[in-house]
Amino acid sequence: MSQQPDPRPKRPDPLRWIWYAFGGRLPSRYREWVLHDVTCRTWVLRHVSRSLVQISPGLLFLLLPGPLWIRAMAVLGGVILALWYSLSYMEHTCEYRLHKHGYPIGTGRATREAAHAEARAQRASRYDEIYRNQD
Repeated sequence: MSQQPDPRPKRPDPLRWIWYAFGGRLPSRYREWVLHDVTCRTWVLRHVSRSLVQISPGLLFLLLPGPLWIRAMAVLGGVILALWYSLSYMEHTCEYRLHKHGYPIGTGRATREAAHAEARAQRASRYDEIYRNQD
């Protein structure tokens, strides 16, 4: 009995994923997984999780001396600011990740748009049927 090839790309192990989350380049065997990571349905959540891993060392500020509420507010302010910037540059960051793994700039956006092209065309067709005059 022959085995079917796995349609999912090979995932990196946890240590390599942490390296990748901090901006490191993965070996070429993970190239397809990187494309999947920044173009799948949950790409925004994946980006936020990578960002949270990047800012997690900031939790060490809780170990500094001083009132806990001041330390906690400093960490919370840092997390909010870091996530704000991370979300602001999310698409650019993902495109750069793909570029580092050998894809041309624009591949991520094109792949995400192609995945939703049919649904977008159906919505446009329904809109035209409802709101456009059919003289």
